[in-house]
Amino acid sequence: MSEKLAKIDIITSPSKFEDLKDALNNIGITGMTVSNVLGCGMQKGHKEYYRGNTVEMNLLQKIKVEIVVCDVPVKEVVDVAKKVLHTGQIGDGKIFVYDVQNVIRVSTGEEGRDALQYKEK
Repeated sequence: MSEKLAKIDIITSPSKFEDLKDALNNIGITGMTVSNVLGCGMQKGHKEYYRGNTVEMNLLQKIKVEIVVCDVPVKEVVDVAKKVLHTGQIGDGKIFVYDVQNVIRVSTGEEGRDALQYKEK
């Protein structure tokens, strides 16, 4: 396996997801895993009121988008995500980039780049 594979995790607010998905699709990202997650960063959540009492909400609703790329440059994915998600406010999200050793398509046994490609039969 000679091609370089990278995994990009993008954590953002649910309100930004559709814009992010459309922008990624426009640069050729068609496969992704999306999860509803809870998390907090620098803002440490927020306060809500329940039955007249202040309650600390430490974990906020977030969307986690996981992408593995080999053909689309990592920098392009990161630049697009930053452009779409940036408001300049705490809570815009985080982007994590990892090296991937291998990808295996379970149904066919294909590995590496071939495991990421869809081939019609």
